[in-house]
Amino acid sequence: MRTPPPHRQAGAALLLAMVIVSLIVTTAAGMVWLQTRAVQTEAAERARAQAAWILSGALDWARLILKEDERGARQRGTAIDSLDEPWATPLAEARLSTFLAADQDNNADSGPEAFISGTIVDAQSRFNLRGLVDGAGKPQPEQVTALQRLADLAGAPSDTAARIAAALGNAEDAGGTEVAGGAPLRPARLQDLTWQGIEPATLQRLARWVDLLPVATPVNANTAPREVLLAAIDGLDLGSAERLVQARQRQPFDSLPALQAQLPGTLKAEPSRVSVGSSWFEVAGRLRLEERVLEERSLLQRDGGNVSVRRRERQAFVMAAP
Repeated sequence: MRTPPPHRQAGAALLLAMVIVSLIVTTAAGMVWLQTRAVQTEAAERARAQAAWILSGALDWARLILKEDERGARQRGTAIDSLDEPWATPLAEARLSTFLAADQDNNADSGPEAFISGTIVDAQSRFNLRGLVDGAGKPQPEQVTALQRLADLAGAPSDTAARIAAALGNAEDAGGTEVAGGAPLRPARLQDLTWQGIEPATLQRLARWVDLLPVATPVNANTAPREVLLAAIDGLDLGSAERLVQARQRQPFDSLPALQAQLPGTLKAEPSRVSVGSSWFEVAGRLRLEERVLEERSLLQRDGGNVSVRRRERQAFVMAAP
């Protein structure tokens, strides 16, 4: 057998060496990429866990504020909730380390580079759609009429209130469960009404003035905007509602008789539809941790000395680069 020339053997060896080097480089690059991805995933998971922990602490803080407010109200003997109380003051975005600096075990440089903000909103400052029907799903005419007044102010269709009442009635009649006949689930949030065919645009128009709580509740006259007061008190006009808002800014209503004294003519504040205190609150928190943002909304119920979380929703996203 004839032996290949030496230059051909050298060329084959060089080609083989290049293939081997290419394989090694490809394998090494893949290992580096996997390691980088693992580090990024670990960092993202750590940031998510830190953000969730911080927002959970902020929610506990909000619960404590509401609990202390209830305790103070009992000591004063006035069960009212108004916009001049501590819970109604929003927390503007602030560096988390400024809060940690107040702790003797921490300093301004020991915490993560995070910024937190949040608000507590009286959920009973809005018209509660749950009162449109009773437990058997039967519409309540005075509440349907009240909602339509709000719908007219918001520029919603003229049949909005009747359609929402019918949707809620069908869900209540089904017992809150999906049955073989296709009855809808009992909606838990305002957005859930889209399941019953209510247009998202209509709900968006009403969102600033209405809500859907687990149980029927009256409107708090100390926190509701004038449009909601107009809906809650039959016969009230926008001018008179604005005068109520101005009156409570000078001195919050400490009872329904105090509110009644401010109503014109023979108008009446029904206890089932209007109150001066609240049991339901919405807490919104926002945490900015580096380029990641985590937002959380929670619905709280205050019952005596207890403040329980009834609903909690969280959304995370990454801020776009400037």
